Amino acid sequence: MTVPEDVSRKVSVPRLRILWSFARPHKRALALALVLALVGSGMGLATPMVTKGVLDALGGSGSMRGPISALLSLLVVGSAVMYWQWTLLGALGERVVLQARDSMVRRFLRATVPAATRRPPGELVTRVTSDTVLLHQAATGAPVGLINAVVMLLGTLVLMAVLDLVLLGTVVAAVVVVGVLFAVLMPQIATAQQRAQDHLGRLGGNLEGALRAIRTVKAARAEDRTAERIVADARTSAEHGIRAVRREALAWTIAVAGIQLAIILVLGVGAWRVSEGALEVSSLIAFLLYSFGLMDPISELSQNVTALQSGIAAAERIRETADLQTEEVERFARDVPVREAALPEAPVLELRDVTAAYGPDAEPAVRGVGLVIPRRGHTAIVGPSGAGKTTLFSLVLRFLEPTGGELLLDGRPYRDLTHDEIRSRLAYVEQDTPIVPGTIRDNLLLARPDATDAELRRVLREVRLAEKVDALDEGLDTPLSGAAVSGGERQRIALARALLRTPDVLLLDEATAQLDGLTEAAVQECVRARAASGAVVTIAHRLSTVIDADTIVVMEAGRVRARGGHGELLATDALYRELVEALRIAADARAV
Repeated sequence: MTVPEDVSRKVSVPRLRILWSFARPHKRALALALVLALVGSGMGLATPMVTKGVLDALGGSGSMRGPISALLSLLVVGSAVMYWQWTLLGALGERVVLQARDSMVRRFLRATVPAATRRPPGELVTRVTSDTVLLHQAATGAPVGLINAVVMLLGTLVLMAVLDLVLLGTVVAAVVVVGVLFAVLMPQIATAQQRAQDHLGRLGGNLEGALRAIRTVKAARAEDRTAERIVADARTSAEHGIRAVRREALAWTIAVAGIQLAIILVLGVGAWRVSEGALEVSSLIAFLLYSFGLMDPISELSQNVTALQSGIAAAERIRETADLQTEEVERFARDVPVREAALPEAPVLELRDVTAAYGPDAEPAVRGVGLVIPRRGHTAIVGPSGAGKTTLFSLVLRFLEPTGGELLLDGRPYRDLTHDEIRSRLAYVEQDTPIVPGTIRDNLLLARPDATDAELRRVLREVRLAEKVDALDEGLDTPLSGAAVSGGERQRIALARALLRTPDVLLLDEATAQLDGLTEAAVQECVRARAASGAVVTIAHRLSTVIDADTIVVMEAGRVRARGGHGELLATDALYRELVEALRIAADARAV
């Protein structure tokens, strides 16, 4: 795909402002680095003139002590300035990268669930890792390098003019040709690099998804097909990268050849002018030294322009994450906020005529749902796939905002509460129960970091994991990974983490779906004990969960179809009878 020339060349002021926003907090350090760079360049520019003084002193039988001392001083001071500048810019670049990564990680984890799940996780990871690396040079070294290179180039040309205007003419012609060349090729190089980075981000997202589903991929014998789809982005990224390399190679080849041709012309014309007595030999040697060093500012210019353009593309990708909608960030000193005591008979949770959808143009996932969760007891929610059960949990946990109606916690509308206030009263166990990176202890303490070891062992005993954890070499400090823990063990760890919270409302997306019969019985006993002192709401996929519930809510097509006890619903609701029959068949199959 080709890009119009006016688009590919554009490095607009707004785009530069995006990049500058990362460097602005460090502008004083950048100013110091620029001063050091200019001092170093000034010493470099002075060296050929001092060399000319050495040669003049040699020809005139004068003392060489002064010029040689000056050269040594330039060497020592220049080296110290160079070291200071490099370390300053290197540390500054690391701080810029750290700041960008810190901001993105916090924003990702504070984003609303729909916003955080809209893009593949691997693509977001790529922005935190590889995109931020491009900022290291672009937001710090590139601006300093560009200004320094321009000053050094102009300074070199001015000093060449002081030495000989005729020779300067041949060099300026070469510099103009090189400048025009870079002006044409650099935007194309930047466009190719940006597209390569975009495809690299897609590769990260697709690879992350494939690794999550590695068992499914292998069972379907789809390793090669899946790899081919993922590698397609790598291949496209490589194609754009090669395109950029070819243009860079062309630019540098012509630039080096042009400067070398200029040096040859300087030698020829300079030797002729020396023979005519119009130029001193020392001036010719100094001019040649400037000519040999001319590639340094040109090289620095091109490298920093490339880094700047790549950094602008990366900065734009990083800044896109600032558009992620986030939840409010109020924090409270206590895990459970201070609140007024509610009446014992008042419901802990209530939904009034709630409607919600997953997008402005999407069909509602739930419509007009009214539901009352008593302060104690077990409420089971059943229904066919797509009935809105998971959406109901997303609303209760405030992962999703309603488009109509309202939710109340202890009689207070959700809109008057923060996300932290609401979730401090709830505990949630997902059906897939993902493992959080870290140890068993880290996973258990995720929602209640002040729990003691005795409390951890208590909840592990309740879910029948204590003996297994005690048998591990590192006990609670054993690192966890998705491959090292079975589905049933993940569910029990997640349930133990929820029980540790002693929440007002325990939300379970069928916490016994992957357990054997004996362990399920123990976990069901935990649920019954919890329901005796608080509210338990379960999305039911197993017959035992349905039968044990105090209240059963039947959902269909995003609405509450019926509610009541098991016997009552069996007698009055046909859909419930069908659901129970399906659960009974599944239970009988497991028993067999």
